[in-house]
Amino acid sequence: MNSTVQCNIVSADESLFSGSVTMVIATGSLGEMGITPGHAPLLSDLNPGPVRLLKGGGEEEIYYLSGGYIEVQPTSVSILADKAVRAGDIDEAAASEALKLAEQTISNQSSEIDYSKAAAQLAEATAQLRTVDKLRKKIGS
Repeated sequence: MNSTVQCNIVSADESLFSGSVTMVIATGSLGEMGITPGHAPLLSDLNPGPVRLLKGGGEEEIYYLSGGYIEVQPTSVSILADKAVRAGDIDEAAASEALKLAEQTISNQSSEIDYSKAAAQLAEATAQLRTVDKLRKKIGS
């Protein structure tokens, strides 16, 4: 059995990653999943948040996805993201500000608020900050 699987991460704007990995860790609608070589075929939606790629030699890369889909085959993993960025490229200050703004919008009792849009912005900002936190933990270990 192979010890690696081919992984591709593609967003609407660009191809972010293409290479061999030993494991992909992502969060779908039913929770966190770990994909290793030889995994059974799977198609799932992905929640906003980090996707971790474990490579040979213990190296790890972290990406942020705003959502999307993952297709798993025994020898390949394809991630199609609405929006994706490398964790190190996330502007933490902007994400914190977006989180505050979304929380203020939701707590405002005005009837002119688009709650679904504010909730989506809140979820995206929270997921970006969670990704930054994962990157910090990786760097600290």
